[in-house]
Amino acid sequence: MTYRISGLSPAAFAPLYGLPDAQLAVRGVERVRVSEPFSAPDRVALRDVEPGETVLLLNHVHQPAPTPYRSAHAIFVAEGATEQAVVVGHIPDVLRRRPISLRAFDVGHAMIDADLVEGIVLEALITRFLAEPRVAYLHAHYARRGCYAALIERA
Repeated sequence: MTYRISGLSPAAFAPLYGLPDAQLAVRGVERVRVSEPFSAPDRVALRDVEPGETVLLLNHVHQPAPTPYRSAHAIFVAEGATEQAVVVGHIPDVLRRRPISLRAFDVGHAMIDADLVEGIVLEALITRFLAEPRVAYLHAHYARRGCYAALIERA
């Protein structure tokens, strides 16, 4: 089964780019200079931000439906990210190199299945979940910290 993995749209974050730290703080956002490789996965371009670049650390509502599964968590967005990643038929390295919690939702936004796998075997779980007709979409989360990673849908 062909699948599509999508990063977040940069439109929601663009107004934050370049704001002074004090203005970011009022919005509950922190600017962080990345110092270690593979420590700040960008949710827009679905890439690991390089040491020396800056990211915005902010709370993001990734499951906005008014259900018991409504959810928000901290995410990193590369400051200045403008291109939303859309990857078809393969797992980007940013997901492949980390343990992933994959959550399957139906059209009513209820979680109907979930599992935890190493990113290198994520494709098999995606295929299994999307083969279930009741599954409308998947959310990938970085398992160690629980942060939202990406949306996965049938392509």
